[in-house]
Amino acid sequence: MLESIKISGEVENIIYKNSENGYTVIDINVAEGLVTAAGVMPNVFAGEQLVLTGAYKNHPNYGEQFVVSGVERKTPTEAASILKYLSSGVIKGIGAVTAAALVKEFGAETLDIMRNSPERISKIKGISKEKAKSFAKQLEDIQGLDELNDYLVKYKLSSSDCIKIWRNLGAKAITSIQSNPYVLCIPEIGISFELADRIASENEDFRISEYRIRAALTYVLTANKNNGHTCLPKDKLAQITAQYIELDVQTVLDVLEIMAEDNSLKTDELDGREFIFLPELFDAEAYAAARIQMMLRYPAARITNIDEEIAEIEDTCNIKYAALQREAIEQALSKGLLILTGGPGTGKTTTLNAIIKILKKNGEKVFLAAPTGRAAHRMSELTGCEAKTIHRLLEVYWADENTPKFKKNERNQLSCDALVLDELSMVDSQLFESVVRALPMGCRLIMVGDSDQLPSVGPGNVLGDLTASGEVPVVALKEIFRQSMSSLIVTNAHKIVNGEMPRLDIRNSDFFFLESASTDVISNTVVDLFKNRLPKSYGYSSFDDIQILSPGKKGDLGTIELNKKLQLAVNPPQKNKKEINIGGKIFREGDKVMVMRNNYDISWTKDDGETGEGIFNGDVGILVEINKSLGNLKVRFDNKTAVFTLDDISDLDLAYAVTVHKSQGNEFEAVIIPMYKSTPKLYYRNLLYTAVTRAKKLLILVGLPSTVRYMVDNNRRTLRYTALKYFLTR
Repeated sequence: MLESIKISGEVENIIYKNSENGYTVIDINVAEGLVTAAGVMPNVFAGEQLVLTGAYKNHPNYGEQFVVSGVERKTPTEAASILKYLSSGVIKGIGAVTAAALVKEFGAETLDIMRNSPERISKIKGISKEKAKSFAKQLEDIQGLDELNDYLVKYKLSSSDCIKIWRNLGAKAITSIQSNPYVLCIPEIGISFELADRIASENEDFRISEYRIRAALTYVLTANKNNGHTCLPKDKLAQITAQYIELDVQTVLDVLEIMAEDNSLKTDELDGREFIFLPELFDAEAYAAARIQMMLRYPAARITNIDEEIAEIEDTCNIKYAALQREAIEQALSKGLLILTGGPGTGKTTTLNAIIKILKKNGEKVFLAAPTGRAAHRMSELTGCEAKTIHRLLEVYWADENTPKFKKNERNQLSCDALVLDELSMVDSQLFESVVRALPMGCRLIMVGDSDQLPSVGPGNVLGDLTASGEVPVVALKEIFRQSMSSLIVTNAHKIVNGEMPRLDIRNSDFFFLESASTDVISNTVVDLFKNRLPKSYGYSSFDDIQILSPGKKGDLGTIELNKKLQLAVNPPQKNKKEINIGGKIFREGDKVMVMRNNYDISWTKDDGETGEGIFNGDVGILVEINKSLGNLKVRFDNKTAVFTLDDISDLDLAYAVTVHKSQGNEFEAVIIPMYKSTPKLYYRNLLYTAVTRAKKLLILVGLPSTVRYMVDNNRRTLRYTALKYFLTR
């Protein structure tokens, strides 16, 4: 490890600046000459005097740089430096001409006069009293942010955190933190409770303060939100929180009562037990329930002559609908609200196509939507109608750093007569709320899903709660149609979901099991299948057609290690391929990548020239270009190319192998699944069923039969505390 040294000098030039996280590259004049320095240096401007702590390192592309680990800044004191500083754009409203006039008039005292005597500045031509006050305020803010950075540096907060704190707390940030460190936990700032608690630990008075208990209760609810819960039993929440912050339960309950009274948290009695909610989750489930109740009370207009319409399609298409399929069609056309469920091969698509066809024939405008881009694309292929992601349908926009907003809502509703919502198991409570908010009165809602698949990643259990409520019409297709019986993928999927061991001994179908007891052999077999055997035998593309699914990220057969081996096998280093190392993870041109979170700021361009913004969690593409000089990279997603800044690369991960959870809503020509039990909580029936049903034409399991048996027998369904069912049945 290189020894840290200090260099000092005047900032000559700003080469690159990221305003969000503070990462900056500068030229700085030091005693030895001009030096390029790079690191987190928020709000640095030309003309400033800096003392930088760090070390010289040789960058493979940019040569020797001073890598910054600490910054001390000094306001310019000489007239020439002040001129450069003000000309750099540090103060909004001051350009080179105004800067020159100010320095000519006030010289080395310019900044002091601007800050403390703005009325003197307003006497210069072109500067009003309002402008002079604005200049003073901006200088005060810059000084305040510098002081905030200095105050928080010992807690190892990033510069982007400091910027968020400053934006939300302003000039009184330090005072606010000193009086209540837990203010840092508000969603707009998002500092962890642990860090705020560490800051607060310097003052023993905070240990039993209401501030601390409030933040801890919110923290526990938020952590459980991330595990899928929309609420927690009051007694359980109080007990967990009290144990976590080492206080007695009654003290926590007292604060919980205060938070319920001032609506910081919501409370409701469900099935005789009191539950506590974060307000946004209570509102989501309560609104969705009320809207569904209204749709049941005032249904869409009934389509007449349903029997004749069905008979006409049967004659025209030479098909015969089964009794449950016919029932589903009738429910959708007569009641206007339907949940259609069923596993692979049970005729969901055939049934859905009939519903859509009859609705369109009767002049209804039908929209189709799904949670992910891949799911929407598959829906379009199966129905022959355009399908959009839910986010695109509702016209998402980025409101702040944490929350997407939608232009389509109760005041600006969708212009459709019917909405078909696919992959309902993936839709969380808040997204479902947004959907029903945007539905006009009298609009049909046909929801399609598979209740045996994994629940949504986000909070809630929408499909499960709607079905269990008994209020919403549900048709569950169970019969496997003859044409699907020949598929071992289909029949084995149904065996798995029924708790039966799938057939692993058949060698002439679309479902294969390759037995191996060694993680090394399993890993090597998976790589060989992906790179050589499947492309050679079936003509599949490793990048477009084959997907490796693993139950988890960690271990020899987790996605992290598999992606390293697969990248080296199918996209090794080459002189003509640029690559970038981010935190030890290498991204190389030609890599298969997946988006790991929604990012509404990423711009994209379609092949037909259409442009837009927004890339979504689960989208898979190919990294086609790394441009370090421009500080960006391009990823190809189906029919569009998106541009990521190098700072946004943290939103991407290698996708040769992905977790089963991340594969939801997608289908692949061929799927390979390593089967070697490691983390018991990830090896259960629904996860195996979801993985198997991602394969369209070929599925290969590699590993131990005992692991398959374990997963089939383990019918653990993770308990989720949710309230949609209860709200619906009141």
